[in-house]
Amino acid sequence: MRVGVERRRVSCRVEDFGVEGESKEKGGFKQSNSAMGKGESSSKKVITKEEWEKKLSEVKIMKEDMNKLVMNFLVTEGYVEAAEKFQMESGTQPDIDLGTITDRMAVRKAVQCGQVEDAIEKVNDLNPEILDTNPQLFFHLQQQRLIELIRSGQVEEALEFAQEELAPRGEENHAFLEELERTVALLAFEDTVNCPVGELLDISQRQKTASELNAAILTSQSHEKDPKLPSLLKMLIWAQNQLDEKASYPRINDLVNATLEEPVT
Repeated sequence: MRVGVERRRVSCRVEDFGVEGESKEKGGFKQSNSAMGKGESSSKKVITKEEWEKKLSEVKIMKEDMNKLVMNFLVTEGYVEAAEKFQMESGTQPDIDLGTITDRMAVRKAVQCGQVEDAIEKVNDLNPEILDTNPQLFFHLQQQRLIELIRSGQVEEALEFAQEELAPRGEENHAFLEELERTVALLAFEDTVNCPVGELLDISQRQKTASELNAAILTSQSHEKDPKLPSLLKMLIWAQNQLDEKASYPRINDLVNATLEEPVT
């Protein structure tokens, strides 16, 4: 690689993009438990574990509805073999042709492997309108191509690609310009792993781009872009946080095993 040789020339050319290093905090969904002191908890209604379990047993959920939730998750996340087996065992019909999952996963895998050009060709074969009608998605795919060029040490090629393919889009959209500046900033650092924008070279960035493309393909197929199960878990956490203000009850803190905790008294 010519990275070491090219670095001095790059530092000057990077300034053409008005790049400044910056860092972002990553937000995330966080479950909170209400802290309750003795005085506070005593004023709240206490629901015993036995009472809570009795209430839960009175709620009737159809097995067919549960099967649909499972199938929705398998289809959305692209587990085609599991979806086919689950269809045979449960008789649950998917709401899309399972054959399309294979094509969608091929596109997703290409991005995850850094083969962005191949992914663009595949998605255009599926439906060229997906990228034609989604400029933000197309920009992010082109941005990922730039990242892959930088990752492989193709400095001159990266700068040329940024100037010819991405800079014109940045002139039309300020948000695109900021993302471009952050990406080109990678070329200004010797240690790209620990630099302020080093997360762009992380595998999670590929996954982020792949997920965005996967969601766009699902939308084009009139399918929900996100599985329902994670949304239901978020609703559970929200409902528990709301109930914490009014009662002491058996919470589910362990979402994996759905274990009911003893209420705080």
